[in-house]
Amino acid sequence: MLKKYHMVEGRIVPTDAEPAPIWVLVCPDEVEKRMLVDTLKVDEHTLNSALDPDEVSRLEFEPEHLALIFKRPKSYTAEDNFLFKVLSAGAFLFKDRLVVVLSEDVPLFDGKLFQRTATVASAMIKLIYRTVFHFVEHLRVINMLSDSLENKISQAMENRYLLSLFTLEKSLVYYLNAINANANVLEKIRAASSRLGFSTEDQEAMEDLAIENQQCYKQAEIYSNILSSLMDARVSIVNNNISMLMKRLNIITIGIMVPTFVVSAFSMNVSLPLQHHPWAFWIAMGMAFSAMLGFLGWWWWRKW
Repeated sequence: MLKKYHMVEGRIVPTDAEPAPIWVLVCPDEVEKRMLVDTLKVDEHTLNSALDPDEVSRLEFEPEHLALIFKRPKSYTAEDNFLFKVLSAGAFLFKDRLVVVLSEDVPLFDGKLFQRTATVASAMIKLIYRTVFHFVEHLRVINMLSDSLENKISQAMENRYLLSLFTLEKSLVYYLNAINANANVLEKIRAASSRLGFSTEDQEAMEDLAIENQQCYKQAEIYSNILSSLMDARVSIVNNNISMLMKRLNIITIGIMVPTFVVSAFSMNVSLPLQHHPWAFWIAMGMAFSAMLGFLGWWWWRKW
């Protein structure tokens, strides 16, 4: 699906007019891919890399354009079951055109960030800026989910919540790799900013972008370290909860067995003391009840 955008008074708005300086292709079909390869001389392998979630971020200088493959977070849905995934995206910067290739349809140019966009180079920088903010938003969600799962683990008797935390930890590893790969690409773009003809404002934006990406990486690293370092403690909490449950069940079982033993002794089909006494039943029940109280009192005294 091809979407076209035009820059009007510093804003990026959809358009059907030609020529459109910004193209966004979402899951392009074979016809659209051939158009990019044949018309714009986009390398076919690089184009396919933009749609491959396992592709590594990289920067390539072609004769007529700059080819950028960067990582971005996948939109999270309930079906992902606490697994935050990473996708690849492609940005092909020409002298007067920016072509963006995505594997999913997401909003790109909305918000205050894109209100002062004068060039296609500035649009590409802000697009990566938006990706960094997207990572930060997902990290906040991961932190919230982690806190929620920790509260449930304090009372959990099963491994379901622990497995969800392991999945979040796995997601953070993916995010760390993706953010670090983007940082390497951003450094290459900064080094080649003069060669690419970036304005002074664009170069300053690249400096800010590198700082924001580094802070995003540090935040993801902190969350990952916290999850991994406290995972053993959370496992111990679940095991302790199970031990406490078994202790309560044992108390109940033994508490029932003690009076049962007394009652069973007076139920044997042999001559027994008090068997002809008119209060024999209540005496036996009293002995059973006293035995149970005595056992519970002894358990409490030993502080078991």
